[in-house]
Amino acid sequence: MFGVTKPVRDPMLDLLYQLERRMGRMFNEPFRTFDWLPAEVPTAAAWVPVVDIFEENDKIRIVAELPGVKPEEVKISVEGNLLTITGTKEQVAEEKAEKVHRYERSYGSFERTFTLPATVEPEKIKAAYDNGVLTVTLPKLEAAKPHLIKVEVTPAKALK
Repeated sequence: MFGVTKPVRDPMLDLLYQLERRMGRMFNEPFRTFDWLPAEVPTAAAWVPVVDIFEENDKIRIVAELPGVKPEEVKISVEGNLLTITGTKEQVAEEKAEKVHRYERSYGSFERTFTLPATVEPEKIKAAYDNGVLTVTLPKLEAAKPHLIKVEVTPAKALK
């Protein structure tokens, strides 16, 4: 008869597996026991809006999601080669509920700063706000735009 035996597991592999799991937890949840920041560490912003940056032939576009932010609360400034978007998202007064299960939405001030390339014309920057999406258009200098060079065709010289 054939006997069934359990596979022998290497204890070193078990230790490595446990170490990998512990390290993964430490890096994925580094401050899970601390829900506060020390008072001496100033925070620049309560939340950070996400952005997409697109480059086209004649311009660069920065598209930022600012849900719940009023357009008049958004400020855009250019200082040197830095473009800064700041603003505030006000907390809406909620109706009193018997129980609150979770607060996940962020409120307060925000700030994003971007370094402008030398190819941008800062005087011609424009911004548009629609349905919680801010689009900042950064036109490129004329010299930075790609130019097509026409190739002239010359007739081949006749063989002698």
